[in-house]
Amino acid sequence: FILGETCSALLLFISIMTMFMSGVVAIFEYDLKKIIALSTLSQLGMMMFSISLGLYELAFFHLLTHALFKALLFLCAGILIHGAGNTQDIRSFGGLSLNFPLVTVCMNLANLSLCGVPFLAGFYSKDLIVELACQYSWGIFVLLMMFICLSLTVLYSVRLTYLSFVGPYGGGTSISVCESDYSLVGPVVILSFTSLVSGPILSWLNFPAPVLIFLPVFLKWGALFFVGVSLLVMLSLQGLTYSYK
Repeated sequence: FILGETCSALLLFISIMTMFMSGVVAIFEYDLKKIIALSTLSQLGMMMFSISLGLYELAFFHLLTHALFKALLFLCAGILIHGAGNTQDIRSFGGLSLNFPLVTVCMNLANLSLCGVPFLAGFYSKDLIVELACQYSWGIFVLLMMFICLSLTVLYSVRLTYLSFVGPYGGGTSISVCESDYSLVGPVVILSFTSLVSGPILSWLNFPAPVLIFLPVFLKWGALFFVGVSLLVMLSLQGLTYSYK
């Protein structure tokens, strides 16, 4: 029993540090594929965090939902890299929403699902992990680090969206003809649909009985509060950066 508790505590510490370090590095990264890879590492840390709390079925549930919207994110990134002259530097993108409207919608859908926005695939698994962690947590440090890691996910996702689609043009080349290739766009559209509907469907399949969670009001709204604040902070920082330039 003591050995099991020690292994769980060690796994808890490693998973939280993995989420935190990968989130911090992703905020300062400019390589598109590296940002998505670091995001994958962060979500693997979330799964290990769930396992360390004994939530094995929930970790598998998050693995399934994460596989769908992360596959969508990688495919959209591949189309952007191909259409932007084979460059992976997001500083040379900027304003790609004009040339890639469909890919912009699909990639933002995957990013929002990654952030845990309500009623998307990632919300059903991440929110359940966060709420059960709040209910069975080992202390305030675990809760605080968990919410900080959630905030970091929102920060680098919003930064990626802003620099790629909303921010000023970075001077790179752009080939908008990519969206006319159905072999590229077809799988993206299919995965976008699955990212919308896979959350509730997999939730009903994995958890046929409803999960009752009793939390104080401030913890119940804590995840959405941190997501909203992180969104506003990153948008403000990006606006200040470009106004300074």
